[in-house]
Amino acid sequence: MNAAPADQIRLLDVQALDVRLSQLAHKRKSLPEHAEIESLTKDLAQLRDLLVASTTEESDTAREQIKAEQDVDQVRQRAVRDQQRLDSGSVSSPKDLENLQREIVSLAKRQGDLEDVVLEVMERRESAQERVAELTERVSSVQSKTNDAAARRDAAFEEFDGEAATVTKEREVVAGSIPADLLKLYEKLRVQQGGVGAARLYQRRCEGCRLELNITEVNDVKAASADTVLRCENCHRILIRTADSGL
Repeated sequence: MNAAPADQIRLLDVQALDVRLSQLAHKRKSLPEHAEIESLTKDLAQLRDLLVASTTEESDTAREQIKAEQDVDQVRQRAVRDQQRLDSGSVSSPKDLENLQREIVSLAKRQGDLEDVVLEVMERRESAQERVAELTERVSSVQSKTNDAAARRDAAFEEFDGEAATVTKEREVVAGSIPADLLKLYEKLRVQQGGVGAARLYQRRCEGCRLELNITEVNDVKAASADTVLRCENCHRILIRTADSGL
């Protein structure tokens, strides 16, 4: 394949722009905010699960407290009625009086037990409420950190994408001035060779594979016409001659 030396030189310009685009893509993908956001998101999910569990516990203990207080109230009301019957003198039978007095004592004990239950439930509810408050604050804090990291990531994206758009436009202009067959070969080699399809020959060394040409290869390059498109014998990339090739 033949191409004017100026077209071959412009291929190096395209290569440099492609390298820059690859660097920008790598930087975009390798932002530390990605790992930070992933870690924070996991923490946030765990905290939210804990918050749901604690909120459910608080709700359950609230209902349990209401039920326990209702039980206490029922026993208290029954004890009041029994005491009123006793005080009214309407019960005259000694046996009935004894049974009523026994029931009043039993109700008093039952009320005390139920009030202990209420206190125990209240303590559990208070603990659950404190846990809900703590987790709510932690969720808010982690969410804030996540939002901050996302904002930093998006700002970096905007910077990288803006530069990539500028470089892409410049590449389109330069690539548009290169013969189609040469550009096609370059694109094919760039895919095969890890993003580098053309390399400069500098001081008899291919800057693609970093290997120095042997004497036979140097002589072959010297003998080739200026418009011959050369290929590196080692890495097979397009080898571009410049004033610094050392020939």
